[in-house]
Amino acid sequence: MTVGESVTLPDRQPALRVVPMPSDANQNGDIFGGWVMSQVDIAGSVPAARRARGRVATVAVNSFVFREPVMIGDLVSFYADITREGKTSITVAVEVYAQRNPTDVICVKVTEASLTYVAVGADRRPRELPA
Repeated sequence: MTVGESVTLPDRQPALRVVPMPSDANQNGDIFGGWVMSQVDIAGSVPAARRARGRVATVAVNSFVFREPVMIGDLVSFYADITREGKTSITVAVEVYAQRNPTDVICVKVTEASLTYVAVGADRRPRELPA
């Protein structure tokens, strides 16, 4: 995949879909990387919490690659899939796509990340994943 290459969205439901606003952008109109990271964390927690059947906490950002900028008005879709399970932990891969240019829509992959979550109980201590 080359920079700026138009791609198609994955053929499944996203974990999260958001339109960033001007307050999420820097002086050049690009969305802050921290905003993208926050949304990736939320999206990754969706399948992790579903698998854990309860609360999870982020314990690691294993990798994070920004491929393209996200801009004000992009429709940003976050796709999250579990890639590994441990005794208490769940690793999730998140792919992020932006659809832009409403008159002639293009779709670009903007970010890829891998995060690890741990299942936690009411006491906020790690707990084993249910069978």
